[in-house]
Amino acid sequence: MQTDQNIILTHEQIQRKIKRIAYQIYETNVNEKEIIIAGIAENGFVFAQRLKDIVENISDLKVTLCEVTMNKKSPHNTINTSLKPEEYTDKSIVLADDVLNSGTALIYGVKHFLDVPLTRFKTAVLVNRNHKKYPIKADFKGISLSTSLHEHIIVKFGDKDFAILK
Repeated sequence: MQTDQNIILTHEQIQRKIKRIAYQIYETNVNEKEIIIAGIAENGFVFAQRLKDIVENISDLKVTLCEVTMNKKSPHNTINTSLKPEEYTDKSIVLADDVLNSGTALIYGVKHFLDVPLTRFKTAVLVNRNHKKYPIKADFKGISLSTSLHEHIIVKFGDKDFAILK
Protein backbone atom coordinates (compact mmCIF):
# COMPACT_ATOMS: atom_id res chain seq x y z
CA MET A 1 0.00 0.00 0.00
CA GLN A 2 1.69 3.20 -1.23
CA THR A 3 0.88 6.35 0.74
CA ASP A 4 2.33 9.65 1.92
CA GLN A 5 0.55 9.27 5.25
CA ASN A 6 2.12 7.66 8.31
CA ILE A 7 1.19 4.01 8.71
CA ILE A 8 0.09 3.34 12.28
CA LEU A 9 -0.71 -0.37 11.84
CA THR A 10 0.02 -2.68 8.92
CA HIS A 11 -2.27 -5.36 7.52
CA GLU A 12 -0.69 -8.09 9.66
CA GLN A 13 -0.86 -5.98 12.82
CA ILE A 14 -4.54 -5.18 12.22
CA GLN A 15 -5.28 -8.87 11.65
CA ARG A 16 -3.66 -9.70 15.01
CA LYS A 17 -5.64 -6.94 16.77
CA ILE A 18 -8.93 -8.16 15.30
CA LYS A 19 -8.14 -11.75 16.27
CA ARG A 20 -7.31 -10.71 19.85
CA ILE A 21 -10.56 -8.74 20.11
CA ALA A 22 -12.50 -11.74 18.75
CA TYR A 23 -11.00 -13.94 21.49
CA GLN A 24 -11.95 -11.35 24.11
CA ILE A 25 -15.51 -11.27 22.76
CA TYR A 26 -15.69 -15.06 22.95
CA GLU A 27 -14.27 -15.14 26.49
CA THR A 28 -16.79 -12.54 27.62
CA ASN A 29 -19.67 -14.47 26.03
CA VAL A 30 -18.53 -18.03 26.69
CA ASN A 31 -21.82 -18.90 28.43
CA GLU A 32 -24.00 -17.51 25.65
CA LYS A 33 -25.47 -19.55 22.81
CA GLU A 34 -25.83 -16.62 20.44
CA ILE A 35 -24.39 -13.12 20.18
CA ILE A 36 -25.08 -10.18 17.92
CA ILE A 37 -22.16 -8.23 16.47
CA ALA A 38 -23.51 -4.89 15.26
CA GLY A 39 -21.22 -2.78 13.09
CA ILE A 40 -21.70 0.92 12.46
CA ALA A 41 -21.76 1.40 8.67
CA GLU A 42 -19.17 1.67 6.70
CA ASN A 43 -15.87 0.59 8.27
CA GLY A 44 -17.47 -0.41 11.57
CA PHE A 45 -19.53 -2.97 9.68
CA VAL A 46 -16.46 -4.32 7.86
CA PHE A 47 -14.74 -4.62 11.26
CA ALA A 48 -17.83 -6.43 12.61
CA GLN A 49 -17.76 -8.87 9.68
CA ARG A 50 -14.11 -9.71 10.41
CA LEU A 51 -14.90 -10.22 14.09
CA LYS A 52 -17.86 -12.47 13.23
CA ASP A 53 -15.74 -14.69 10.99
CA ILE A 54 -13.10 -15.19 13.66
CA VAL A 55 -15.53 -15.72 16.57
CA GLU A 56 -17.32 -18.38 14.52
CA ASN A 57 -13.97 -20.03 13.75
CA ILE A 58 -12.81 -20.20 17.37
CA SER A 59 -16.10 -21.05 19.08
CA ASP A 60 -19.44 -22.76 18.75
CA LEU A 61 -21.30 -19.49 19.31
CA LYS A 62 -23.96 -18.54 16.80
CA VAL A 63 -22.97 -15.06 15.63
CA THR A 64 -25.52 -12.84 13.93
CA LEU A 65 -24.30 -9.77 12.08
CA CYS A 66 -26.23 -6.51 12.26
CA GLU A 67 -25.54 -3.35 10.26
CA VAL A 68 -26.20 -0.05 12.02
CA THR A 69 -26.72 2.94 9.73
CA MET A 70 -26.83 6.52 10.90
CA ASN A 71 -25.96 10.02 9.88
CA LYS A 72 -22.74 10.44 11.86
CA LYS A 73 -23.03 14.24 11.68
CA SER A 74 -26.52 14.12 13.20
CA PRO A 75 -26.94 10.66 14.77
CA HIS A 76 -29.86 11.57 17.03
CA ASN A 77 -32.18 11.83 14.01
CA THR A 78 -32.41 8.33 12.58
CA ILE A 79 -30.62 5.11 13.40
CA ASN A 80 -31.55 2.00 11.47
CA THR A 81 -30.46 -1.59 11.99
CA SER A 82 -30.62 -4.58 9.68
CA LEU A 83 -32.25 -6.57 12.52
CA LYS A 84 -35.62 -5.96 14.12
CA PRO A 85 -35.64 -5.36 17.90
CA GLU A 86 -37.21 -8.76 18.58
CA GLU A 87 -34.20 -10.38 16.87
CA TYR A 88 -31.76 -8.97 19.46
CA THR A 89 -34.02 -8.89 22.53
CA ASP A 90 -32.49 -10.80 25.47
CA LYS A 91 -29.23 -11.37 23.57
CA SER A 92 -25.65 -10.28 24.06
CA ILE A 93 -24.61 -7.46 21.73
CA VAL A 94 -21.20 -6.13 20.73
CA LEU A 95 -21.38 -2.76 18.98
CA ALA A 96 -18.34 -2.28 16.72
CA ASP A 97 -16.86 0.76 15.02
CA ASP A 98 -13.50 1.40 13.42
CA VAL A 99 -12.48 4.57 15.30
CA LEU A 100 -13.70 5.94 18.64
CA ASN A 101 -13.08 9.65 18.37
CA SER A 102 -15.67 11.84 20.10
CA GLY A 103 -17.91 8.90 21.01
CA THR A 104 -20.95 10.42 19.30
CA ALA A 105 -21.68 7.52 16.93
CA LEU A 106 -21.03 4.89 19.59
CA ILE A 107 -23.19 6.51 22.29
CA TYR A 108 -26.15 6.97 19.95
CA GLY A 109 -25.69 3.40 18.73
CA VAL A 110 -25.74 2.15 22.32
CA LYS A 111 -28.84 4.25 23.05
CA HIS A 112 -30.67 2.67 20.12
CA PHE A 113 -30.12 -0.88 21.37
CA LEU A 114 -31.11 -0.09 24.96
CA ASP A 115 -34.78 0.16 24.00
CA VAL A 116 -35.07 -3.61 24.54
CA PRO A 117 -33.79 -5.87 27.33
CA LEU A 118 -30.35 -7.37 26.64
CA THR A 119 -28.26 -9.96 28.48
CA ARG A 120 -25.02 -8.03 27.92
CA PHE A 121 -23.81 -5.04 25.96
CA LYS A 122 -20.18 -4.35 25.02
CA THR A 123 -18.39 -2.07 22.58
CA ALA A 124 -15.41 -2.80 20.33
CA VAL A 125 -13.25 -0.39 18.35
CA LEU A 126 -10.13 -0.86 16.32
CA VAL A 127 -8.71 2.58 17.24
CA ASN A 128 -9.44 4.52 20.43
CA ARG A 129 -8.41 8.19 20.10
CA ASN A 130 -9.37 9.39 23.60
CA HIS A 131 -11.16 12.59 22.48
CA LYS A 132 -14.55 11.72 23.90
CA LYS A 133 -17.42 14.19 24.34
CA TYR A 134 -19.61 11.51 25.92
CA PRO A 135 -19.10 9.05 28.78
CA ILE A 136 -18.55 6.04 26.52
CA LYS A 137 -15.67 3.60 26.55
CA ALA A 138 -14.50 0.80 24.36
CA ASP A 139 -14.66 -2.54 26.15
CA PHE A 140 -12.47 -4.10 23.48
CA LYS A 141 -9.94 -2.01 21.57
CA GLY A 142 -7.17 -2.73 19.12
CA ILE A 143 -4.98 0.30 19.83
CA SER A 144 -5.20 3.52 21.83
CA LEU A 145 -3.63 6.56 20.21
CA SER A 146 -2.73 9.89 21.72
CA THR A 147 -3.43 12.28 18.88
CA SER A 148 -4.24 15.95 18.58
CA LEU A 149 -7.79 16.98 17.71
CA HIS A 150 -6.57 18.16 14.30
CA GLU A 151 -5.01 14.85 13.30
CA HIS A 152 -7.14 12.48 11.27
CA ILE A 153 -7.06 8.69 11.54
CA ILE A 154 -8.03 6.67 8.48
CA VAL A 155 -8.83 2.96 8.59
CA LYS A 156 -8.57 1.32 5.16
CA PHE A 157 -10.11 -2.10 4.65
CA GLY A 158 -9.23 -3.51 1.25
CA ASP A 159 -9.92 -7.06 0.09
CA LYS A 160 -6.40 -8.18 0.98
CA ASP A 161 -4.79 -5.10 2.43
CA PHE A 162 -5.74 -3.22 5.60
CA ALA A 163 -4.02 -0.17 7.07
CA ILE A 164 -4.49 2.44 9.75
CA LEU A 165 -3.04 5.78 8.66
CA LYS A 166 -2.47 9.13 10.27
